[in-house]
Amino acid sequence: MGTSQYSSSFGRLQSISINFLSQDILQNLLKANDINDMTKQLESTWYGQEIKKAASMYGGAELLEVAFNRHLVETNKIILEAVPFSGKNAVRTFLSKWDLYNIELILSSKMMGRTITETESLLVSSRNVPAGIEAGVIPHDEIKIILSETSVEGVVSKLAKYDYGVILMKYLDDYQKTGDLGPMMSAIHEAYYQKLLESLKFFQGDEGVIRELIRAEIDKKNILNLLKAKESNVGKEILSEHLIDIGRIPAKELLDIYETKDVVEIIGRIESYYKLNEALEQYKTENSLIIFEIELTKLINTNYVKKLRNIALSIGTIFYFIFRAEYEYENLKRITYGKRYDLSLDKIKEMLLI
Repeated sequence: MGTSQYSSSFGRLQSISINFLSQDILQNLLKANDINDMTKQLESTWYGQEIKKAASMYGGAELLEVAFNRHLVETNKIILEAVPFSGKNAVRTFLSKWDLYNIELILSSKMMGRTITETESLLVSSRNVPAGIEAGVIPHDEIKIILSETSVEGVVSKLAKYDYGVILMKYLDDYQKTGDLGPMMSAIHEAYYQKLLESLKFFQGDEGVIRELIRAEIDKKNILNLLKAKESNVGKEILSEHLIDIGRIPAKELLDIYETKDVVEIIGRIESYYKLNEALEQYKTENSLIIFEIELTKLINTNYVKKLRNIALSIGTIFYFIFRAEYEYENLKRITYGKRYDLSLDKIKEMLLI
C-alpha cells in the first residue's frame, strides 16, 4: 500500500517538476541587464502569475521578492497535497520552518524599529494559504495583525496562542535584560528540529538519509554561529545559548572547538565532519563568511539531498522535491540581490547555492 501511495505522489510531483527553471534560464537571468530585465524574463515562467498579481502593489526587487515568497508557499501547498497520509505529518512539520522564518523576521524588525511596509514584502506567506503551510498555523491575516504590534513584547504576546509563543515567553525576561534575540530563536528552532526528527522515525526504513540531512542542516546553523561569534569575539557562554544540541556535532564539542584562535583554526577542527578547505582559501582573500554557508549547502546537497532522488517511491523523493524548490527560491533571491546592488556576474555566481 505504501509503495502505491508514494507512486501516486511521485507521479504528481514529477508532472510539475518540468516547471523548475532550466540551467539555460538561470544563465539568462544571470546575464540580465537589471531587475526589470529579470522580471520580464521570469514573466514567461511559473513565477509569472505571482509577478502579475503583485505588480499592482510592488515594483523592482521588492516585486520579485514578494513573487518568490508567494510562489514558494503555493509550491509547498502542492507538495503537501501530494503526500500520502502516512507522510503528511513529517512534511507538514518540515514546512513549518517558514513560520519560524517569519517569526524571526518580525521579531528582528520590531527590535530595530522597522515599519510594517519594510517587513511585509519579505515574509514567506500568501493571501491564499497559511504562511507555514499547515492549516490553522499563523495564517496570512494573522501575520498582518502580529506585524501591527510595535514591540517584541507585543509580538510574543500575540504568538502566545501558538506553541511558538509559549517557548518565546520563557525567554522574554532574558531578552528584556540583554536585548539579544538569539536564545529565544535558538529555543524555538531546537523545538522545531526535535519535533521534525521525531516525525521522521516511523516509515519504510528509508528515512535515515533525511534524518541525517536534518542533522547536517543543524550543523550548518551551528557552525555559522560559531564562525560569526568568533569574528565578533563573542563570549563562550553567550555562544552556548545560540547552539542547537541535536546535530551531528555535539554542542560540547563545538564549544571546545570555539576556544581555538580564529576562523581558520575552527575550520581545521571540523574537518572530520565537513571539509571546507577550498572555502577557507577563498575566505582568506575575501574575508566573507557567506563562502562557508554556500560550501556547507553544497556539501549537504551532494552528500544527502541528491541521495533522496534515488530512494524510489518513498518520502525521500518528496523531500528531494522540497529541497529542489528551496534551492531555486534561494538562488533567485541571490541573483535579484546581485542585480539590485550591481554586483559582478562572477560575484553573483559565487553566491549561488548549487
